[in-house]
Order: sequence, then structure tokens, then C-alpha cells
Amino acid sequence: MIIGDRLKTLREAKKLSQGDIETRTGLVRCYTSRVENGHTVPSLETLEKYARALEIPMYQLMFDGHEPPTPRSVKTNGSKGSWDMSPAGERLMRKLNPLLAKMNQTDRELILFLAQKVAKRR
Repeated sequence: MIIGDRLKTLREAKKLSQGDIETRTGLVRCYTSRVENGHTVPSLETLEKYARALEIPMYQLMFDGHEPPTPRSVKTNGSKGSWDMSPAGERLMRKLNPLLAKMNQTDRELILFLAQKVAKRR
């Protein structure tokens, strides 16, 4: 469902006008009209304003149902007990990410090549 259609449906269900939304959010009425007609995509902060104005949880702007959707499980390449799911693996990645970000592409490729060679030996 397009966010503008959902916003309009929720607004009308609460019997609110675009002017009421303007008063509650501080956003001009023509902006709400542009969102509802699909001419503008609102930012996350603006969606929060709309949710507060409509007195609903934010997920209801994007999901049509009584309960929030259940999060999907994240699939990993490793097994359930693999190092990347462990606290030690998370600490390693937290340390490694900023260091990799400071390297140039050639150095990152060298690190990746070495890691692949070491992994093949096992």
C-alpha cells in the first residue's frame, strides 16, 4: 500500500481533516495533500509527526493490521553456534569495521585474500 493512501485512510477513519492534521503536526495542509496524492514521500521524522497526530503507533502507517508484523529471522552462512553469532564474534567485528574503513581498497582486498587463504587451510 502506498503511504499516502494509508495516511488518508487513517485520517478519514479518525474523522480528521487535513486542517486538523496541520494543527496537530505543524505541517502545512498542502504538504499533507501532496503526501496523500503521492507527489511527495515523507521523511521518517514526518511520519512520526503523522503518527502522533493520528494517535497511533508508527507501524500502523505502513502495516494494515492489529498487531505489528513479526520480524523475519536473519539467515547467516554459519551454523547456529558459529563465531559470528557469538559475543566474541560481535566484539571482533566492532573492532574490525572502523579499521577496515580507514584502509584503501587495495589493502582491504589484501586482507580479504589472506583471510580466504587461511580459511582454505583448515
